[in-house]
Amino acid sequence: MSEVSLLLRASVLLAGLALSACAPKPVGHDLFPLGKGHQWRYDVKTEWENNVIEHEPLVLETLGQSPLDDGPAWLRRSDSGISYWLRGDETGIYRVATKSELDAEPRYDKERRYVLKAPLAAGSTWQSDTTAYLLQRRQEFPREIRHTHPAVKMIYSIEATGLVVDSRAGRFEGCIKVKGQASLRLFADPVVGWKDMTLTTQEWYCPGVGLVRLLREEPANSTFLTGGTLSMELVEWK
Repeated sequence: MSEVSLLLRASVLLAGLALSACAPKPVGHDLFPLGKGHQWRYDVKTEWENNVIEHEPLVLETLGQSPLDDGPAWLRRSDSGISYWLRGDETGIYRVATKSELDAEPRYDKERRYVLKAPLAAGSTWQSDTTAYLLQRRQEFPREIRHTHPAVKMIYSIEATGLVVDSRAGRFEGCIKVKGQASLRLFADPVVGWKDMTLTTQEWYCPGVGLVRLLREEPANSTFLTGGTLSMELVEWK
């Protein structure tokens, strides 16, 4: 399983919410199930600009509420060993901490990292940090751009609602599409010089299921840099 895929999953696959049983459900809970006992299986496909194609499986599961220093949050874990804690309220669902197998303690987010933000209507926008998960230098070290540019602001927006989405796990109705766009200025090559590299994420969420599809595009098209496309498709869920 590649490090690139693990890092991307950690930024785009989120869950959790700390609420009592009598509290109102957070905005977006139906489009992003939070309760204990859910499991999702995805096929992750990475297409690099050198025409290399990689396929990897990904399994996510929800483990219920888990304590943090500032109170409980809903916990989700991937089979790659990354844990995510999130909460939700009337503003939406957001991540509050993550932990990899190399971390002794959870790493807290400085700001809310929204998965879905109210109102859940076309045109709603928010922003959050991302990084370059696929862009790499061809020769220089470190090759991965994320090591030198760990935080890039991405603007997210709800592009459409009421969509029908097909996947290997079935056909789902009433879905919403979220799109994120960011720009990263890098030195492309001696001819072009500095160039604004576009980072794009598209995500499809469906009622009662959650994330059904994801598409991440980071093209480079330069002599000094290489990029690619990563897609996730839901194969099975419960």
